[in-house]
Amino acid sequence: MPETPTATDPNAPFHHAGSNGAAVLVLHGFTAGPAGLLPWARAFAGAGYTVSLPLLPGHGTRWQDLAATKHTEIIDAVRREHAALAATHSRVFVAGLSMGGALALHLASTHAVAGLALVNPGLTLASPLAPFTGVLRHLSPTVAAIANDIAKPGGDEHAYDRTPVAGVHELRKLFRDTIRRLPQVTAPVVVFRSDTDHVVPESSLEALRAGLDAGVHLEVNRLTRSLHVATLDYEAEKIFARSIEFFQEVDGNRP
Repeated sequence: MPETPTATDPNAPFHHAGSNGAAVLVLHGFTAGPAGLLPWARAFAGAGYTVSLPLLPGHGTRWQDLAATKHTEIIDAVRREHAALAATHSRVFVAGLSMGGALALHLASTHAVAGLALVNPGLTLASPLAPFTGVLRHLSPTVAAIANDIAKPGGDEHAYDRTPVAGVHELRKLFRDTIRRLPQVTAPVVVFRSDTDHVVPESSLEALRAGLDAGVHLEVNRLTRSLHVATLDYEAEKIFARSIEFFQEVDGNRP
């Protein structure tokens, strides 16, 4: 039976057994959890895909847990989720929001991934203080939350109410390592990028364009009415429809 969020645990993992022979691994963002991506995961499930939307290490509990989590622990958890899907499916796609986008790209640099769908993927940080997180984490353990950057009223991604600086320090390491690995990504990529995003800067998309090999298919769709958590925003259905269509096109183009 699939695990689904409840009133007491909106960030419970979601798993669905599909019927079309392919799987989608869905990866959430920093300080958040499955709640912000559940509608997207359910859309993939409705299209016949096996879906895994895990709760990543350090998330869904307390910010102190994320502060104590290394980025390598999160990478390893993603690899385990991918391995479980790849063991029973010949084609595994990956979808991710924000940090989940970086994790998807990192995975695709070392593993056989059929295709990627990324919403406001993070590869850079906007804050001028970001380079100093290694020192700042010892002086100020948290900063203000980065949650619920959503234009549509009523949306809630159920993220932490504080952002651990030690976690940001690890996030920087993930971003830096992912950028270094971008030339090894060969899977086709579709990106959904919000014109206004108060969390991930436009330089993240620029880094993605610059890092991918020229032969890799990259499609960018601009979002004009949605903020960072676009999977809960006004253009969510556009994201769901196009990402499913994109994965179907990739399957249709297989030799």
